Amino acid sequence: MNEKTQSKPTVDAEKTVLVLQGGGALGAYQAGVFEELTTTGHTPDWIAGISIGAINAALIAGNPPEQRIERLRAFWEKLSSRLLAEPVIPGEEARALFNETSAMIAAGTGLPGFFQPRFPPAAIYPAGSPQALSLYETSPLLKTLVEYVDFDLINSEKMRLSMGAVNIRTGNFAYFDSHRQKIGPEHVMASGALPPSFPPIEIDGEHYWDGGIVSNTPLQYVLDEAPNDDMLVFQVDLFSARGPMPRTLSDVSERAKDIRFSSRTRLNTDVFRRNRALQRAAHRLIHKLPEEYQSDPDVQMIDRLCCDAAVTIVHLIHRRKNYHSQSKDYEFSRHSVLEHWQSGVVDVRRTFRQKAWRERTRPKEGVTVLDLTRDVDD
Repeated sequence: MNEKTQSKPTVDAEKTVLVLQGGGALGAYQAGVFEELTTTGHTPDWIAGISIGAINAALIAGNPPEQRIERLRAFWEKLSSRLLAEPVIPGEEARALFNETSAMIAAGTGLPGFFQPRFPPAAIYPAGSPQALSLYETSPLLKTLVEYVDFDLINSEKMRLSMGAVNIRTGNFAYFDSHRQKIGPEHVMASGALPPSFPPIEIDGEHYWDGGIVSNTPLQYVLDEAPNDDMLVFQVDLFSARGPMPRTLSDVSERAKDIRFSSRTRLNTDVFRRNRALQRAAHRLIHKLPEEYQSDPDVQMIDRLCCDAAVTIVHLIHRRKNYHSQSKDYEFSRHSVLEHWQSGVVDVRRTFRQKAWRERTRPKEGVTVLDLTRDVDD
């Protein structure tokens, strides 16, 4: 039996969903994950993302299957084209210095096809003007999205696309969903408008910021939107909730960022697993009741809230390296981007080699959570 056959257990009627967290330069990891998933026959039916995850999601949903990897690669090559050099001195300390230099270049000069420093700077503009609200302007990203993404294809609903943002006025989460509205580049940009770096995006009279400031993962949205579907969900996180005790102020900044943007993924999946088990138990219990109770309004209300669907959630989490720092999400050297991409490929391969994946079946208790590269943390 070849590796491709081994990597795809037979579980009938599952909807495959790809969930992409935000994380800037670390988003190249998601591209590697997607490349290996498609190679092994796990092309998603639905893709949901926030911030860089929304951009990757749009590049995937907005291109035909044969062009998706090519477009992702072209996008990440464009972003990483400012620093093509590789570290010349071995060792983690030298690599940390290389990464910090790369991050300073991105912060000082911007990224091709993504953002550029605002000039004159925001402080020069009068209060209330659009230019006064961000350090950078993102017109290069708009041009890139128009060039690389076919929004007519997205709106044909061949692959569902959902992207999270935050309404600045209300503070509420908002999701732009191709099954509910026409999607354009402004929706992608709204999901990635992280303040104070990037400007808010106006859509239909409302202004939006990056969804990551409320929750950096769209997992809960996916689970709430399709409660009655059997699903195989690949949850791709760019920040790990687990990590070492900080030793320096720089470590403190990185660790705080990891905790903040990991969005308690493991906690959320544990809570969902418990709730789904209760729903399935209530569903079974209701159908054991005598017929005279079936029409009781309270029983009917509980039955509407019950669910017998089964969900498998596969965690794929980008793991920090010793030479990473708090700037890792805006360090866009070609060397690091390729490293993140390859890490995504490798983590999928390692996951699919595990017995728990190869022998999985429809979850009997409603939810199975697989984190099969977790040993890297431990």
